[in-house]
Amino acid sequence: MGSIKSSVLRNTVTALAAVMLLNGCSFTEEALWPSIVGEETVEDATTTAAEAPVVPDTVVTDNISGLPLLGSTIFESPGVTPGQPTGTHVGKKVEELRGDLSRLQARLIHHNNNLQTQRNNARGSAGTYHSIIAAMNTRLQVGTTPGNPQMVNGWNKAQQELEAVGASITNLNSLSNEAGSTSALAAFVLDSAKSTYELRGALDEDHRQLAVLEDEANQTVVILDRLMNELTEDIARTQNYFSAERTNLTALQVAVDNGEFIGGNLGSRTFGLPVPPPPGGTAGLVGRQPPLAIIRFDQPNVNYEQALFTAVSRALDRRPSSAFDLVTVAPARGNSAQVALATSKSRKYGEDVMRSLTKLGLPASHVSLSSTSNPGAQVPEVHVYLR
Repeated sequence: MGSIKSSVLRNTVTALAAVMLLNGCSFTEEALWPSIVGEETVEDATTTAAEAPVVPDTVVTDNISGLPLLGSTIFESPGVTPGQPTGTHVGKKVEELRGDLSRLQARLIHHNNNLQTQRNNARGSAGTYHSIIAAMNTRLQVGTTPGNPQMVNGWNKAQQELEAVGASITNLNSLSNEAGSTSALAAFVLDSAKSTYELRGALDEDHRQLAVLEDEANQTVVILDRLMNELTEDIARTQNYFSAERTNLTALQVAVDNGEFIGGNLGSRTFGLPVPPPPGGTAGLVGRQPPLAIIRFDQPNVNYEQALFTAVSRALDRRPSSAFDLVTVAPARGNSAQVALATSKSRKYGEDVMRSLTKLGLPASHVSLSSTSNPGAQVPEVHVYLR
């Protein structure tokens, strides 16, 4: 009467070989202080486009890097041994407990089937999601047209698969509540079986059947406890996976809009809390240290995201807990109304840059925004400082 099935291989020698492919990425050391100026990039709109990625029908298992590592245990019922009626009061009580235990084990089987279904659904959706993302990343590495409809369609499909993984979290939480209720009932049945020993008027056969029932109730409690433990681990792992991939998917949207792969999620390289801003705001940083980047908005469309990502990611490589201060600089020329209008326009550019950083995965708590004006500025500028 084992609680969980396991396979035991005897007299067999199995050779297992595991090959791990580690893909590294190295960067050349360049200056940390680039100046990003507005130069419009002309892209070839007639770039040959590959067909949209084909989503495989096969279910991808957990041994693929990046997928949530879910449990694999199959929880089976230990069963209930039948007994013959003895005609005593204790014998009738044993029969009642045997019926309760049978119903509990039926619920255990239902919980197990539900758990395996949710695991398979999560694995399948995550596998399909990664297949789509891999095809999109390959396409973006060589470049494509900005907002390519095929890439947008692929992104939408990836989002649907990721949302399916998110739905499995809700289902697993519901299953956890149900299994917790069943576990409490199983503990009650076990306690009832133990207290039945104290009843008077029992035959030896009653106590023999009661001992068998107690063992099977105890095994049921143990199996339910293990199911609850694996459920808790599965929920935590799936939640972490879903949160990380949702951020990565948001960063991928930027690449689809630009038609080229900018880089990975900045948030994956950010650890710890940012340093609090100095008293008096971030404008006090001007003149104290060179800016990490200067973005000049001298054209309607300034392609700054790739250069900004490179500068910020290198700063995070050197100090993962870095925070960044964005200072919009407006030209201080003309009357007060003109200066106010220029300040408002520069502020809007600063908000656009801030959104770009958050879309690339940098937490909003690691970025601050302030405004100033400068008579020497010719066009609206956004200065990026390393805090």
